Amino acid sequence: MSFAEQLNRLQAFLDADELHEEALDFVAAHGYLTALSVCSEAVPDREWIDALFAEEPHYTDAAQREEIEGTLVALKAHIARQLASDEEFELPCDLDLGEEADDSELRGWCIGFMEGVFMREAAWFETAEDEVSEMLLPIMVGSGLFDEQPEFADIAADANLQDDMIVQIPEALTALYLLCNAPDEKPAILKPRHH
Repeated sequence: MSFAEQLNRLQAFLDADELHEEALDFVAAHGYLTALSVCSEAVPDREWIDALFAEEPHYTDAAQREEIEGTLVALKAHIARQLASDEEFELPCDLDLGEEADDSELRGWCIGFMEGVFMREAAWFETAEDEVSEMLLPIMVGSGLFDEQPEFADIAADANLQDDMIVQIPEALTALYLLCNAPDEKPAILKPRHH
C-alpha cells in the first residue's frame, strides 16, 4: 500500500464519527504531529497516540490498530522531513479561516498544533521564550483558543490583520523548527565569540 493510500485510510478513520468527541480529526492530527515534530523534546509514541484519541478507539482487530498507529508514526516522520527540508511547509488545508472560522479546517489544524505544544509546554519556552511566542502567534491566532485575551481580541476583530498573520504560518513553522532543532544555524553574529 502506498503512503498516499495509507493516509487516505488514516483520514477516513480519524474523520469517522465513531471516535471519542475529543479525539483529533485528520487535519487537527496533522497540526498536532507538526507541533510534536517541531518540539525539541521527543514525546514517546504511546503517549501522544493515546492523547490524540482521548480514549482507545474501537479497532476492528489488532491489524487495524497496527496500521492506524503505524501510519500516524509514518506521517509524523514525513512531517519532520518536510520541516527539515528547504521547501515551504504545506498544510493539509487552505490558509484561510473562511466565513465561519470555527468550522474551518485551518482552525482545526491550529488547535491540533496547540494541543501538541501543550503536551510539552515547558520545552517550547525554556530557551527562547520571546522568539517562540512571537513565532507561535499566527498559529495561536488561527486556533481561536486565545480570543478572550485582550491582545488576541484586537486581532480577531480585524479580519485583514488576522489574514495577514495566518498566511505567515508556513514561514513561522520553518523558523520554529530551526529555532528548536538547529539553534546553531542562527546567523554568526548571534553566536558567542570564544576568546
